Formats: sequence, C-alpha cells, structure tokens
Amino acid sequence: MPTSTAAQKRAQAKGDYDAFLAMCPSRQLLDRISDKWVALIMAALGSDGPQQPGHESTGESRSMRYSELSRRLAGISQKMLTQTLRSLERDGLVTRTVTPTVPITVTYELTDLGLSLHHLMHGIKAWAEAHMDTVLANREQYDTHTA
Repeated sequence: MPTSTAAQKRAQAKGDYDAFLAMCPSRQLLDRISDKWVALIMAALGSDGPQQPGHESTGESRSMRYSELSRRLAGISQKMLTQTLRSLERDGLVTRTVTPTVPITVTYELTDLGLSLHHLMHGIKAWAEAHMDTVLANREQYDTHTA
C-alpha cells in the first residue's frame, strides 16, 4: 500500500470537508465566523467602521489596541472580547503583538487569512445595512399578519 505525502493527505482532507456533516471541522469554523462579535471585530480591524459621508472603507487591515476595540464594539464584555480575540488568533485570522513598553502595549491586526475573510464579511455587512429597511418592513408586516 503506497504511503501518502503530507500534501496529499491535506488535499484529500480538503476534499472530504462537508459542513453538512456534524463532526466536520468546517462546521465549527462556520459556527465561529457567524458569531456577531467575530463579524464586528473583523469589521473593526478591517477599517470597516463608521465612515464619513462620501468616504469608503479602505478594506485594509489596521492595528488596534484592546481598549480601542472595546470602545468601538459597544456592548461587548471584557470576557467576550478576550475570548473572541483568542479564538481568532488560534484560527490564524488575527495576530496579537505585544510591545514591551510601560505599560505593555498589545495590538491586534488581521492576518492575510483574516483579511481574505474580511472581504467576504464586508459584503454581508454592506448587504445588511443596505436592506435593513426592507427587512424591518417585512418583520412588521409578518408580525401584523400573525398577531
């Protein structure tokens, strides 16, 4: 029986990923990236926050300190921000840089992998913002008919 190289094993595993299967790792990844805090952290680090009228997002990664992220993401607890940043770092989507200053400076930035995901998520965020009025009208209409 011939042995497979590591590259061949990775290629085979990639072909075997099926998010419809309960134990597939891609399902776990989809679960992670569909979290609202992940989407908002990715948007913030991807320079996709509130824009001035007439200015578009650069779509480039930017470095942010923990405190900046905390202020930018209204409503996120310290515990949730820390957990989410750790999970993004573990998945290779965010890099954490510690600078030995007094006090120590810690910054977060999207990796190339994270930036590639940000581009996709930017489209979803833009779609949600562009269609929110229609969704709200549909909800109101639905609630009126089912009440």
